Amino acid sequence: MKCLLRICLAAVLGLGGPAAHAESLRCNGHSAGEGDSRLSVLYKCGQPLLKDSYCAPVYYVPTLYPVPEPFASIVVPCQQVEEWLYDRGPGNLMATVRFRSGIVQSIRYGREPQ
Repeated sequence: MKCLLRICLAAVLGLGGPAAHAESLRCNGHSAGEGDSRLSVLYKCGQPLLKDSYCAPVYYVPTLYPVPEPFASIVVPCQQVEEWLYDRGPGNLMATVRFRSGIVQSIRYGREPQ
């Protein structure tokens, strides 16, 4: 009976796993997260160690009247993306903050490619 109770308890705990949540960046007693502007992150965390900027291609979903290539690339060729790298000090992983249209899209830690 105790074995059955333990199995049921394990199953219930396994189904109610941790909820997904967005990453945030803690710096200088403030927290920067998804949806914040570049100015807000700059105010909260200061200047980043490195900045990179590139133009990411925009993919559109074909509609009833899709815009054929090469005209689609002329109308909306790409979207400006910025990545800021923060060195959080000894014992902490590096943080990369990605901005799209000036708004934080994601925050990731470490050196893993995305």
